[in-house]
Amino acid sequence: MIMVWGGVFLSVSKSFHHLKWLIGIFVIEKSIYGCMWINWLIHHNLSDVYQEDIMAGIFYSIYGINDWLFGLFFFLVFSYLIKSKK
Repeated sequence: MIMVWGGVFLSVSKSFHHLKWLIGIFVIEKSIYGCMWINWLIHHNLSDVYQEDIMAGIFYSIYGINDWLFGLFFFLVFSYLIKSKK
């Protein structure tokens, strides 16, 4: 799914200024994944994951940060598009 979403983001990158509501949906999507990551961290022990599988531990350590950062990026783009007169 990561590759699919990457393809979606790339497919609209050249025409994003016409797609402000789609960018807004990206903000919502990234916020949901970010919140799910925080919820997972609250209810699970990350060190247990590292003991089982280091790669899984690394994944669970960073994927939510990645979602929050991209969510912030999409929020800034969405805010810019909402404020623009086009």
